[in-house]
Amino acid sequence: MTFLSPKTLSPSPFPLLPHKNPNPKPLYFPPHSLPTDTLCKSEYRTERGLEFDTGESFFRHESATGRDLGVLAASLHRKSNGGLRVLDAMCGCGIRSLRLMTEYYLQREYFDLIDVDSFGSDSSYFRPAINALKWGGLLYFTSTDGYTSGGNRPYHSVASYGAYVRRVPYSNEVGLRKVIGGAVREASVLGYHVTPLFSYYSFHGPVFRVMLRLSRGMLPDKRHYGFIGYCKRCGHSQAFSWDELGGIDCPCDKSNVSGSLVVLGPLWTGPLHTTTYITEMLNLAEQWGWTNSGMGLDLEKLLRQMIDESHPGLPPGYIIMDEVAKRAKVNSPRIKTMMSSIHQEGYVACRSHIASNALKTNCPMAECVRIAKELSSAE
Repeated sequence: MTFLSPKTLSPSPFPLLPHKNPNPKPLYFPPHSLPTDTLCKSEYRTERGLEFDTGESFFRHESATGRDLGVLAASLHRKSNGGLRVLDAMCGCGIRSLRLMTEYYLQREYFDLIDVDSFGSDSSYFRPAINALKWGGLLYFTSTDGYTSGGNRPYHSVASYGAYVRRVPYSNEVGLRKVIGGAVREASVLGYHVTPLFSYYSFHGPVFRVMLRLSRGMLPDKRHYGFIGYCKRCGHSQAFSWDELGGIDCPCDKSNVSGSLVVLGPLWTGPLHTTTYITEMLNLAEQWGWTNSGMGLDLEKLLRQMIDESHPGLPPGYIIMDEVAKRAKVNSPRIKTMMSSIHQEGYVACRSHIASNALKTNCPMAECVRIAKELSSAE
């Protein structure tokens, strides 16, 4: 097959050939009842040197970063495996893609990368995608259901991903972890396991995207598929394994199970990214000149933040500086100063790519509050 690299992209626009219904049923929507982003106008766009016409289709320029990440991962996979067969599974309504996945599975032909850019929290495509993928292949899954990730529909999350999700301050990271956890569950049913190469959250939509690698056998480290506890009283977060379910407690009240303890899961509790893979993606982006200016600087910053976030010592979740300030009853500390102080205390800390005013750290909330008070008194 022909592989398109940034140097071989054609400047020609893509033609839009809509399907013609022989018996169309006229639909009328009052103009004021339509959301503004459904009124799509044809326009020319340029993305990474490729000029194209959007036609009257729904196009999001803000999703370019997710496309960049997918292209980088696909190119690395092709480089290491010598070939690349890709299925973009959500073109149109998705029915054709489901049929393709079924036919390839029946013919024992498989894809190297399957991109399932679905809407909402539809996980019904997970198993067909896994069945149609080669061992060692890549799965690029999506969720756009930020409402459920925020803990507003816990039983909906159970139905979609098998995880009971409740409201916590780092709900957008939970959104990524529940998608990975849902894929872990589906893969294990088939005798496989998946590991995240990168996980990406974008506020527009919102959009939760995860790139997973499929491997034979069960998940080698079962502690990465478990539960997360958050204490509303003290703000402490921690991960729990299945074996610990009967004895969950919080350091602020070890005598009994605290009524303020919120438990979520099961979902993915391990690292959101693979350090070596993100490093390779960054090196490739630099080779292609994708990190020079404009969007490139944003991409480079994102990939470097992902490398920091993949530190094995970091637990699930992040700590928002406004929450620290509220608990310490001081002004919100500068994030750079706070991170430096946490490092001096011997803890791991880095910025979160999900929330600009938050840190991922293994420093307990109580210690963060103490540090914030000391920084405030020293001013």
